Amino acid sequence: MFKKINYKHNFNLSKFLKQKDLGTIPKIFISSLGVILFFYIMPNFILYFQNESLEFKNNSKAVLAYTLKNDGKVLDSDDVLDEKDLLRDIFSLNDLETDTVRLNASTIKQLFEDTDYSLEDVREKKLVKPVALTLLPAEIKMIENTKQRKEFFIQIILPLILQENNNIRLDRKRLFSIINKSSNSDLEKKWLQKKYKQYGVSSRDLSTLKVRMDEIPVSLAIAQAAKETGWGTSRFAQEGNALFGQWTWSGEGLKPKDSDSSEGHKVMKFNVLQASVRAYQRNLNTHSSYRAFREARAKLRDQNKNLDSLILVQFLNEYAETGEKYVEVLQKIIQQNNLKDFDDAKLLPSSKGLESLI
Repeated sequence: MFKKINYKHNFNLSKFLKQKDLGTIPKIFISSLGVILFFYIMPNFILYFQNESLEFKNNSKAVLAYTLKNDGKVLDSDDVLDEKDLLRDIFSLNDLETDTVRLNASTIKQLFEDTDYSLEDVREKKLVKPVALTLLPAEIKMIENTKQRKEFFIQIILPLILQENNNIRLDRKRLFSIINKSSNSDLEKKWLQKKYKQYGVSSRDLSTLKVRMDEIPVSLAIAQAAKETGWGTSRFAQEGNALFGQWTWSGEGLKPKDSDSSEGHKVMKFNVLQASVRAYQRNLNTHSSYRAFREARAKLRDQNKNLDSLILVQFLNEYAETGEKYVEVLQKIIQQNNLKDFDDAKLLPSSKGLESLI
């Protein structure tokens, strides 16, 4: 019946247009109006039904590769983030290390002993030996003593986290030097352009760059790496050096075993652990899901307070689909393992460029 009614209306309209006493201009006007309305309304109908068939999830930790099936770009409120610019230095770091050697656990432990590197010493003296390992040992999951396994994992990733924080600190120091100048050299301007791209600041706003270019508390980074890898025992950590479980739709990665075959995401794979740490920091420092995290961090800076992981972790509820429960787990990891002891630790310099940071 409904179709018949529509058909009748269409027939009457057609009959109306064929009337001899109706002028040519009104006919053209009415026909044109019908065509315009058709092309205006149909895209909205199509978009509506497409959206009805899609299921959206909170995948904010899954945005290391910012493509999200969208030609390499994703809107970050005021800025458009370009994956190639954001991750260029990370991919370059990946490419530098292609022939890495996986040391076994006993060799690594001996290396730590030979260099007098122990967490007990770090907690007391706040100095970390610059022992940078490229891969996790496969035997870490065979360490039955939970405390020993956790400490061994922290020993491995602590220098890597401190190294990346040092890199950011050096950049931040240079940024403040540029901000405080009335004019800048061509070299400084070129460096700024590079950092604008690296941190996704298309507006070229110095204040936005200052907020994004900042460190991640060491205790927070350790806690997230521990949670995402099961203290270094997960398949993604062992096979892909993925310490923070970032997803990718475009980069090289490992497919989750329990994932739907129709899903296109993978856990991003790295050649070295250092690249995973850098990618994690870049993710928190640029993606729109962590805007509140960056604002809270900037507020602590303005108040001349330390970057407190237990405060900042509250703004990472979007990192995982479990939301607030994920935050609670991280808080427990930080507190139960006394990870804040490492927040003020310093990496012993392996070059003169880092001596001023200690």
